[in-house]
Parts: sequence; structure tokens; C-alpha cells
Amino acid sequence: MKLSPTQMAWRAAQDIADGAYVNLGIGLPEMVARFQPPGREAVFHTENGILGFGEAPAPGAEDWDLINAGKKAVTIKPGTAFFHHADSFAMVRGGHLDVAILGAYEVAETGDLANWSTGPKGVPAVGGAMDLVHGAKQVAVMTDHVTRDGKPKLLERCTLPLTGVGCVTRVYTSLAVIDIQDRQFVLREKLASVSLDQLQALTGAKLHLAGPVGDLVVPEI
Repeated sequence: MKLSPTQMAWRAAQDIADGAYVNLGIGLPEMVARFQPPGREAVFHTENGILGFGEAPAPGAEDWDLINAGKKAVTIKPGTAFFHHADSFAMVRGGHLDVAILGAYEVAETGDLANWSTGPKGVPAVGGAMDLVHGAKQVAVMTDHVTRDGKPKLLERCTLPLTGVGCVTRVYTSLAVIDIQDRQFVLREKLASVSLDQLQALTGAKLHLAGPVGDLVVPEI
């Protein structure tokens, strides 16, 4: 048993504060825009030059002049702003984003992030992620807990080229919610169907406890 990508996106969305300026990375994180909690509204930023966009349009209603950095169609809302790439990265590098939520190949217990690869099947360039991980005030990661062949993605040290050093503060996986504090993985929530021993066996570094571990409860979506 594990969370689906939409359930992971729902869980990550619950931690975004009202009014926060948020960049959603390509892939899994893009779905977070669908799940803003009632009474809260984040302002979503994409590095190709849009601030304040809405969720994806219905199939067939796409305007392909309105896309995010992952070339996915988005909608606009009252107050949406458009601007040059240079201005977009000035926002990132100037520390104006509250949160960046990114995907990952590997995350180290030190907070290091690897989300690109020089391999034949990897993302061939780091893109804007290198700026985001050091420009945003908080960096979170969404990822499956293990690779497709069952190897841990949460490790003592990353083996792939780094996107950023010591930048990740929270990881939302398909099995758990884990904080990175004092260069350690601190378990906050896990699926009730997965024991602590099972979760540890699927993690490439020690999981630490800092009090009771909550159940990771999400809706059926």
C-alpha cells in the first residue's frame, strides 16, 4: 500500500500557508495546485514568467499560449501577472518565494537534493531548480519512497549530481512525511499499514523520532 501521486499532492498542499508564494516543480508537484485547502489561497509562480495562475484547464479547453515551466497548460485568474524570464528569476534569486516544492531522484539526510541526472534516461539539465532550492525560503520534496526497482531514494548521501546542498527541509513520500533537522531524517507521519521497521528497511538512512509519529491520512482521490 502506498499513496497515489494525487494523494501525495493533496498532503503537500495542506502545509501551504494562506497567501504564500509557491513554485511547483515539473512532474508530481504540479498537481499541488489542485488541492488548496478551503479558506486558503496560495500564489503560484512558474519560472517561465507567470505569477498567480490557476489549476489545469479541462481537457479540450487548453490555451497553449498559457503554459507552466513543464509545458503543461494552466488557467489564469484575476490578478495573474506575466513577465520576462529575467524578472522571474530575479524573484527566485531575490528570496521572494516562500516555498518551492520539487521532485527528486535522491534526497540525503543532510538535506542535499539530486533531481537531475547525466544518465541516458535522466533529466539532462538542472534547469531552474538550482536557483529555486537556494532562493526559496523553504524547500520541500515530493517523491516515491523507493525507485521502480525498490531501491531507497532517501539516503545518507546522494550518489547523483547535486541540485543543492543542505536545502531540503521536508519530504512527502508515498509512505511518509519526513522532516530534515540537524542533518537527520525525522519521521513525522507514516501510513498506518506500514510498520516502522518496514519503513526503515525501505529507507537508506536512519529514521529518527522526535515524539509520537502521526498516521498519514489522506482522502480517496
